[in-house]
Amino acid sequence: MATRSTENPSLASGLNGRNLQAPNQGQKHLPTSSDAFPVAKRKKMGCPKCVLLQQELEMCRQENERLQAGCRWVALGGSSARWDTPWLREAEGFKDQGNAFYVKKDYSEAFNYYTKAIDACPKNASYYGNRAATLMMLCRFREALVDSQRAVRLDDCFMKGHLREGKCHLSLGNAMAASRCFQKVLELEPSNSQAQQEHKNATAVLEYERMAELDFEKRDFRKVVYSMDKALGLASTCHRFKILKAECLALLGRYLEAQSVASDILRMDSTNGDALYVRGLCLYYEDCIDKAVQFFVQALRMAPDHEKSRLACRNAKALKAKKEEGNKVFKDSNFEAAYRLYSEALAIDPNNIKTNAKLYCNRGTVGAKLNKPDQAIEDCTSAIKLDDTYIKAYLRRAQCYMDIEQYEEAVRDYEKVYQTEKTKEHKHLLKTAQLELKKSKRKDYYKVLGVGKNATEDEIKKAYRKRALMHHPDRHSAATPEVQKEEEKKFKEMGEAFTVLSDPKKKTRYDCGHDLEDDSNNMGGQ
Repeated sequence: MATRSTENPSLASGLNGRNLQAPNQGQKHLPTSSDAFPVAKRKKMGCPKCVLLQQELEMCRQENERLQAGCRWVALGGSSARWDTPWLREAEGFKDQGNAFYVKKDYSEAFNYYTKAIDACPKNASYYGNRAATLMMLCRFREALVDSQRAVRLDDCFMKGHLREGKCHLSLGNAMAASRCFQKVLELEPSNSQAQQEHKNATAVLEYERMAELDFEKRDFRKVVYSMDKALGLASTCHRFKILKAECLALLGRYLEAQSVASDILRMDSTNGDALYVRGLCLYYEDCIDKAVQFFVQALRMAPDHEKSRLACRNAKALKAKKEEGNKVFKDSNFEAAYRLYSEALAIDPNNIKTNAKLYCNRGTVGAKLNKPDQAIEDCTSAIKLDDTYIKAYLRRAQCYMDIEQYEEAVRDYEKVYQTEKTKEHKHLLKTAQLELKKSKRKDYYKVLGVGKNATEDEIKKAYRKRALMHHPDRHSAATPEVQKEEEKKFKEMGEAFTVLSDPKKKTRYDCGHDLEDDSNNMGGQ
């Protein structure tokens, strides 16, 4: 690490062209504050040089105090000279020891010795610059930023100080301030390649921020995560970028990743309101509403103006209340009221995927109770779109498909359920749906006769006699050949259906799904 010279050019060449001599060369004292009387007098007269002279006299006063404290003037050859004092020699020693530890990558010890050097000589810009470099290696960028800023205040031409300040700003996510620091370095040294590259990095971070802001407004959260990943590659310790990424991960349903990011920040800063908000948001979206509210309340304690936490807390409480009220009236069999309350709950927060999936499924159950199977199927489908692992929604939709005899769709849903959870109950439901599907592909003798599946023997006989008269060939002897052929076909089907359904054994086999095709080939209408 390069060190800064401790030379004082103003003392070597004199102030304003006047040479200063060492005490042992005849000079009794340097000017003190009492010598400022003529300057004050000239100030009243409006002398334009009074301010400059006052500054010179103040510097002389400070140096005179150093002489009185036992400082020695040491000639270093030529026109170079420096004040050599015990505390200065001690500070340089501490700095050299810090440099040695820095080279060995023992940054903690290097930090300790640079701190000792600063304590011994707090007006040396290079000491602050060295400690800033050490803090950066320890990833303590906020402290490093403070030291870098102190260094450049002491020496505005300290390029390494400006460069380190810019790097700290950039790492912390303040790309605009970083850009100004790098620009300052380029003003001092236009060919500085490091400053040129860092300036490009700062510009890139600003562009990633701009893109993320636009994509967030469009609710394209995947693109926001991409932009924040790119920005964090250049600004690795920026909490603001991490929080935005975590929030978008939560909105995408990637709760574990979002919680991991927020937890990392909370380990470093347990009072970070944004991180507390994201932790609450993940719990809220996982339908752990009570725990989520606790985090939102804690975030508001840390940051009373945190608007997102306030809104999320209000939504969480409202959603819980509506859902519980809907469940209560459903248990009381007030299905119309339950449907209305579940609908109101769904309107509270479209982003709460998991809770809304449950609400859609609940509303689908209400629809089935209200004998609205198509509406129930639509709600269950909405639930599955939000959460494709939601077994209850698949089961509810499959039952609705069974009720309206859409057996292929029912089999598909039950297969999905059984693949996920191989239980005896799910296996039985699947086999039942497969049997109904098989039965649906043969002639439905109950439909042929126009009776229900639970029809009695007398009802079957009455239905057969009625339809036999309706489709008997003699009744259609005067019709066209096409009509006669169609009616004859229907008459034969009725005879076939009656033969099976009027025989208890055959009816039982038919109801169980056994193939009766061979038997029916020998049957016909009489």
